[in-house]
Amino acid sequence: MTHHLSIGRLTAAFAGVLTSLCPALAEQPGTVGVPSCAVSPALSEIGVALDRSARRIDQGSPLTIVAMGSSSTLGVGASAPSMTYPSRLDRELRDRFPAVEIRVLNRGIGGQDVGEELNRLDRDVVAEHPDLVIWQVGTNAVLRRDDLTVDEQLIRQGVSLMKEVGIDVVLMDLQYARRVLTRPSWGEMERVIGEIARSDHVGLFRRFEIMKEWDHTQQLAPAPMIGPDGLHMTDASYGCLASELAEALAWNWWSHGKIAKSLHQSPDAVSRLSQPVTRPLSTALRTQ
Repeated sequence: MTHHLSIGRLTAAFAGVLTSLCPALAEQPGTVGVPSCAVSPALSEIGVALDRSARRIDQGSPLTIVAMGSSSTLGVGASAPSMTYPSRLDRELRDRFPAVEIRVLNRGIGGQDVGEELNRLDRDVVAEHPDLVIWQVGTNAVLRRDDLTVDEQLIRQGVSLMKEVGIDVVLMDLQYARRVLTRPSWGEMERVIGEIARSDHVGLFRRFEIMKEWDHTQQLAPAPMIGPDGLHMTDASYGCLASELAEALAWNWWSHGKIAKSLHQSPDAVSRLSQPVTRPLSTALRTQ
């Protein structure tokens, strides 16, 4: 059965706003099943346009994504390699874009810190010539130390290296887990990752806030969100993570692609989109 993207299941009011801004934006992307763990579009919004990967999707060209990170990228806590978030993201995106050759490469190594990931960036990331990198980062730093000054510098260095070779970058922040929350520096790391995403104009996937929402609403119940070690995710939360990330990427590629195409159709309407509009539109959705 074919379903609409959960972010694409816009209310009539939202569709009206899109149409008034630019008729070309009112078409909705096509899709796969709506997950029970869906969160609001405002919470899963990546932010910046992922231009390189959006062009690949628009042209129907092969798309390579590298998932870089530590244990929650590797998939510690998953029951099988096929249940990790990168493996499931691969399937989610292939379902959404069956005409595009998409591959998601898992380059997670358990226990690694920012410096170790930076040291293998050329070998494990750049050498694959990816269009997009999802860098899950920061958790091990928080578990090991309170002073994150060097970590911030290293994350910025890694982002800069990837941007220099034209790779789209999305930073994935911490998991919402008991062992993370007992550490005093978790809030600072959240701030650091968010600030780097804003100042360096790269994407941000707010895993921490999304998982916090799941926890508060008990959307994954009765399945556990975090395993018995108090840190690593489970099959259920990895699956929801992959689904929400696929939704966010698909919406980013589709919406920014529509805006770009509209430059040649309705410059006046597009001029009103010169400032980020997803926030007020998402706000409009929440008020319905």
